[in-house]
Amino acid sequence: MKQRKIPMRKCVACQEMMPKKSLMRIVRTPDHEVKWDPSGKVSGRGAYLCAKDSCLETAEKKKALERALKTDVSKEVYSILRQQIREWTEANHGS
Repeated sequence: MKQRKIPMRKCVACQEMMPKKSLMRIVRTPDHEVKWDPSGKVSGRGAYLCAKDSCLETAEKKKALERALKTDVSKEVYSILRQQIREWTEANHGS
């Protein structure tokens, strides 16, 4: 039996290729709202990020999310994403 292909995506912060399911999708909706997309199905421009605080900090410093989403990302959005990363990590890895 043929093995299914695993979709790979690149983290905008660390540039590491990883399986799509292990990354968080951040999306800019058509209304220019930036938010986390846990389903991976929200319409809009998406960017993938490792579920690590260090990658979010790198993305914030290098303005990687701004470049990938082609919009400004406010400090409030980064703090919300930081909290969501912690919750997602705890839920998926039981830390």
